[in-house]
Amino acid sequence: MSHRNARLTVHARRLLVDRVQAGRPVAHVAAEMGVSRPTAYKWIRRWRTEGEAGLLDRPSRPHTVPHRTPAAIEAEVCRLRTGRKLGPARIGPILGLPASTVHRILTRHGLHRLAWLDRPTGQPIRRYERARPGELVHVDVKKLGRIPDGGGWRIHGRDQRSHHPSRTIGFDYIHSAVDDHSRLAYSEVLPDEKAATCAAFLRRAATHFAGLGITRIHRVLTDNALAYRRGTAWHQALADLGATGKHTRPYRPQTNGKAERFNRTLLEEWAYARPYASNNDRTTALPDFLHTYNHHRCHTALGGQPPITRVNNPTGQYI
Repeated sequence: MSHRNARLTVHARRLLVDRVQAGRPVAHVAAEMGVSRPTAYKWIRRWRTEGEAGLLDRPSRPHTVPHRTPAAIEAEVCRLRTGRKLGPARIGPILGLPASTVHRILTRHGLHRLAWLDRPTGQPIRRYERARPGELVHVDVKKLGRIPDGGGWRIHGRDQRSHHPSRTIGFDYIHSAVDDHSRLAYSEVLPDEKAATCAAFLRRAATHFAGLGITRIHRVLTDNALAYRRGTAWHQALADLGATGKHTRPYRPQTNGKAERFNRTLLEEWAYARPYASNNDRTTALPDFLHTYNHHRCHTALGGQPPITRVNNPTGQYI
């Protein structure tokens, strides 16, 4: 793309060529268009050699980089990054390179973010995104400690014995479903993560997505919990929806990364966003968070747009 002060855009170059083709002198056309004769001759020459493609902008990247770091050293930088998880400040002294050079090498090879590497193997995590809503839905469960009436340690401090001596409060299980393409999310606070509970949640999630325009779920990705692998109720729910069940690789939560990332957002922007006076207060705040997340909260993976913008003709999109 031409810079904003460029004299000749692609359209102007086409106009220059047309005027010269009409028989007018190149010098006259160049003067009319406010460019030098060498510039005008350059575009005429490119057009005659390459045709219409010659009028397009060329990349500014040099053909050769004589002072670029040798490939063998770049390979060693990558080996230290993937094998020992070292950063530029530590790799630089080992190889005798400036940290800035090491960072550029890591960026060139897509290794400048440790979060993009699988920790056990050091291999780059393969990122993917389904082409249409409903092709793949990620499902996961997050366990949260229940909040006692009157507030928990976030209000009264970590020493709760004076407020609730010898009292077992238990846990809530936050079941979440996230559409892979749109990132639309649906969550419920449920008392357990048994197969029947998971199956009923999946049916309600499918109904919720259908109300937002995702009328069909093709695949559902979960971890390897027994409720998803051996639960008859879960497999029956999949069959009723016409969906196929998939499981993550063992000990690789990155496979279900979109659900894991949503769980993190769920904790930061709902569960721990403010101190709640009771467990019911936190549960009551969940629908408002989900509406904000789906309809108003910008998502970096979606170009700053909320998830609802990726659904065709969604109902309630202007709420």
